[in-house]
Amino acid sequence: MRSLFFILCSTICAAQTHQYTKTVLSKKTGKEVTSYSEGYGILYDAVTKKQGIVDSLGNITFESPYKGSIYHIFKNKFVLSSEEGNRTKSGIIDEKGNEIISLDTQDFNTPWLSKERIICSKGDKEAVYDYSGKLIIPFSDRVRLAAPNRFFVLKDKQWFLYDFNGNRLNERGFKEDYNFENGKALIINDEDKNEIIGPEGQTLHTFTQYIVDITAYPFLITKNKTTGKYGLIDTEENIIADEIFSEITPEYFGNKEYIYLRKNNKTTVFHKKDKKLYPGNFKYLNSLSGQFFSVYNDKLRKYGVTDIEGNLVVPQEYDFIRNFSISGHNFIYLKNRKEEKLLDKDLKNRIDTDVKILAFYPDNLIVNKQNKYYRFSVNDQSMAELKNITLIKGHDTGYFNPLNLYSKPVVCQNNNRLYGVLDGKGKEIIPFIYEDIIVFENSENEFIVKKDGKYGVLNFQNEPLREIIYDKYFWQKEVLRMDYNNTSDFIYFTRFKGSGAQF
Repeated sequence: MRSLFFILCSTICAAQTHQYTKTVLSKKTGKEVTSYSEGYGILYDAVTKKQGIVDSLGNITFESPYKGSIYHIFKNKFVLSSEEGNRTKSGIIDEKGNEIISLDTQDFNTPWLSKERIICSKGDKEAVYDYSGKLIIPFSDRVRLAAPNRFFVLKDKQWFLYDFNGNRLNERGFKEDYNFENGKALIINDEDKNEIIGPEGQTLHTFTQYIVDITAYPFLITKNKTTGKYGLIDTEENIIADEIFSEITPEYFGNKEYIYLRKNNKTTVFHKKDKKLYPGNFKYLNSLSGQFFSVYNDKLRKYGVTDIEGNLVVPQEYDFIRNFSISGHNFIYLKNRKEEKLLDKDLKNRIDTDVKILAFYPDNLIVNKQNKYYRFSVNDQSMAELKNITLIKGHDTGYFNPLNLYSKPVVCQNNNRLYGVLDGKGKEIIPFIYEDIIVFENSENEFIVKKDGKYGVLNFQNEPLREIIYDKYFWQKEVLRMDYNNTSDFIYFTRFKGSGAQF
């Protein structure tokens, strides 16, 4: 097993995770590969204390002659830094070390929104280059990325709007550098009024009221400067809600259908589609499906379900409530210590009282019923048994959040008391050959496997990240520490990116 654990291939499959590619390249080059993306890795030579670049085949394409760092921007473009005493020089190179922007006493800002432009700072001036080394915007007092294809440039104490080709879009100067969201930015104009501008810097709307948030455009959150209270208007300044609310919050995830207005610990819901306000008696609301909301009771520390009219349709007696989309249908899942339910759009329970749900996937559930395990179809409520499975390890409901919409693959034990992993379709993705498998909560993609009393590390793509030679392991939040012969190896967790059904 150990001798086969790190078989090196002549090529690296594109489907491999970056974590595993780092492991393979480190083994192949004999040097630590500290990062990998888009076909290239950064390696570190512990002897020379210098860095280099390695491609996906394990070929070292460049070794830096300097003590300093190499930072991978994207594709075959890198920031190279040299450190000589207290002086640091930086430049832009390709994968072979050819200088695109020559080394100088300068810094680079590589905005995550852009893979076409780079901001260069030299002294107290800033400029914009493309990745061929062409100067796009000459050195100015300051440059800031304002949108995926827009810059604000500071000249003579005014900010001017530029496109990605370095063209100034108009002669209008702005007081500040503003952020564009969906092609719009909220500014304060020369008359000290709120204004919304478009991507060319043109005026879209001007307001007499004080606007603080345009996230829910064309609905806008206002604030009374005297009382500190919030209100809601549209772009024509028609009042939707008076400035009497202590807090107004648009929905940031899902369908973004609602805006929540809170006053005296009660939340009013504004429905964008019908443009109506729905006063409620509850403090905390979270959108589910079909105009239903989960509501939380501080005193009981329990959740229930209310409709948009404020009627409590499910009592506040559950510890967890969440909406899941399965096989094209929306369901509300409720759980407490005594029971769990899966409610359809008519609030009808679709699972039997003796069924325990272990995992949620886009096409089906995995459930336990009378000590047997099944794939459960919500369409016809049929169940297909998972053969030879005697145990499935569930994970806590705290795993689910807007980034984790569905369950990870499930850790199972078979009739031989050996552990493996099945995906949402019941397909074996980790063979049943381990004495134990220890997974971690939240979004970690790495987990511990135990064999012959020793520990190793795999991920859900069945890629070996550490050999099964370790005596102990320690979970340290973002880092997994593996101990062997008085030495420690560390693995930084990466996010599990499965959709819940496709691996």
